[in-house]
Amino acid sequence: QVQLVESGGASVQPGGSLRLSCAASGGSFGSSAMGWFRQAPGKEREFVATISWSGNSTYYAKSVKGRFTISRDNAKNTVYLQMNSLKPEDTAVYYCALSLYGATRFMDEYEYWGQGTQVTVSS
Repeated sequence: QVQLVESGGASVQPGGSLRLSCAASGGSFGSSAMGWFRQAPGKEREFVATISWSGNSTYYAKSVKGRFTISRDNAKNTVYLQMNSLKPEDTAVYYCALSLYGATRFMDEYEYWGQGTQVTVSS
């Protein structure tokens, strides 16, 4: 019954920026980590970034380190992904997810998922 609602996906040029948002509602699970994954056509879903409940721990895929920043506002039950210096290879459907396990890069350790939002990076 947990619902994750994403927003912010768009089409941008290489080098551009986007900020994705994901608001969680419908459940009480106490502290939970949040993460972002992405999936391009013909590819497996891959880990992008994760953040602990406190926000004090963050982890990133090597492919996005230095370009993407994950953050959260627990008062709003919202997680963000700031994406800078976007590259064509960042094109994918981006999914936010909630983990009761903790901040993890493993897809199977996330219990709830958003609907996905399309990010397209092209000239």
